[in-house]
Amino acid sequence: MSIRVGIVGISGFGGGEALRLIAGHPSFELVYAAGEGSAGSRLADRFPGIPPRLAGLVIQKWAPAALPPLDLLFASLPTGASAEGLARVAGSVKIVDIGGDHRYAEGWTYGLADVWPDEITGQTRIANPGCFPAATLTALAPLLADRLIEPGNIIIDAKTGISGAGRGGADSRFGYAESNENLLPYGLLKHTHMPEMARTIERLGGGSAAGLVFTPHLVPMTRGVLATIYCRGSATTDQCLDSARRFYAGRAFIRVTDKPPQTKWATGSNLAFVSYAADPARRLVIAMGVVDNLGKGAAGQAVQNANLICGLPETAGLEGAPVWP
Repeated sequence: MSIRVGIVGISGFGGGEALRLIAGHPSFELVYAAGEGSAGSRLADRFPGIPPRLAGLVIQKWAPAALPPLDLLFASLPTGASAEGLARVAGSVKIVDIGGDHRYAEGWTYGLADVWPDEITGQTRIANPGCFPAATLTALAPLLADRLIEPGNIIIDAKTGISGAGRGGADSRFGYAESNENLLPYGLLKHTHMPEMARTIERLGGGSAAGLVFTPHLVPMTRGVLATIYCRGSATTDQCLDSARRFYAGRAFIRVTDKPPQTKWATGSNLAFVSYAADPARRLVIAMGVVDNLGKGAAGQAVQNANLICGLPETAGLEGAPVWP
């Protein structure tokens, strides 16, 4: 089966990673690519390592009215840039929005694929989770579902590689000189991922997430997210690990580990690693989640969601091991 696929936002990190995964997918045929900064150039000019069969495809300027016949469209645009254009795409075209405009929006399904795969299967409009939520919510979901922690007392301390901030332009604050040997907190108290995390925590935990605190940091590495999450609950470490192993039994992309996870474990993959440490005497539970922010945190989960909505094996095109041993 050949599924005709397009990518909007191919010039960015997320769009480029989607291209890499789609180029190796057994059922996806890339027939359309759009990008503002690279419009008019061939894919091979932008991505010299692309397979020869795709090398001559010309990158278009994003124009919803000028789409060729497509079965599936991936949109990887900055938050605020996708809603208007995607609203004009025909309903017959399935869409996975990697950007932030449709998370918990009416008519769109929130695509936390490892937690709610059955809700995603057969849908046509999927809002991909952000990279921080992918790491955080994957670690928290079992504990919330089993009522091992309080949903209203959660503090998230998360670190991301620089690619998590987007490619940016010539005036980007995230160039080498600014980011090398530097650690930067940002988005304090108002990060765009806060609403989706709060909403999902409430869905899973059955209580208010009004006390949620989230502080993200940029660290001087290219890719990867580590979320260290402080929670209130009387569970033991073994109870948390057992909860996660039950919750994710049979899920292809989740690894529950006794050891604290490391970002390199997930590099270049759609895997998520979760682990826990607990001190019942202090009613303290520490949950840890690791993903590649361009993999499970963006394009990897987007392809996983696309597989689900297209009736394909969930692992199609995603079975490669991480690039780090």
